[in-house]
Amino acid sequence: MHQRQQETRRLVQRLKRAEGQLSGIRRMIEDDQPCVDVLIQIAAVRGALGKVGQLLLGTHVETCVADAMRSGDDSERQQQVTELLQVFERFAGITGR
Repeated sequence: MHQRQQETRRLVQRLKRAEGQLSGIRRMIEDDQPCVDVLIQIAAVRGALGKVGQLLLGTHVETCVADAMRSGDDSERQQQVTELLQVFERFAGITGR
């Protein structure tokens, strides 16, 4: 199987797992489960989504950003750097500059 297809499959599996966890959290709240148990599950979902984001960010840097750096097009390079900084800000929860 092509590496990109394998990566996509792994990401989709991680997202499906997170969806299942999220459904579980909804059921826990509906069933009036203890808050601490719900919070622990929320942390698990956040961790799962964070890992998906981390993997996608790595792929983006290795492909789109690397291609732009090799392109010789100053405008394309600057656009990718600007977008990458914006993604880092959002991904890291950084506010303002």
